[in-house]
Amino acid sequence: MREKLEKMLAEGRDNALLRFGLGDACLKENDAGQAAVHLAHATVQQPGYSAAWKLLGKALRQLGRPDEAEAAWTTGLAVARKQGDLQAVKEMTVFVNRLHKAAPGQPTQ
Repeated sequence: MREKLEKMLAEGRDNALLRFGLGDACLKENDAGQAAVHLAHATVQQPGYSAAWKLLGKALRQLGRPDEAEAAWTTGLAVARKQGDLQAVKEMTVFVNRLHKAAPGQPTQ
């Protein structure tokens, strides 16, 4: 699946949905670095794409960048609330809370 999506990107079919799909495929292959690149592009191409913000936060967390993950989820929460995407709000709220519980009393980095 990832190869097919990468081929589409190479052919110039760059858009937020394709980047989201690539990011998701990369995460499934434990390639958080490339996932973060594709998901960041998706959020630039379509800033109102709450699912892309959610997965971007997940990729950044896996990369050991909790502050950036929290920033992505915070932006995603605002986007999801604005769009009425209650499920995404619930999920990202849980992710942020877990991030804070992971290092109680210490700033996230």
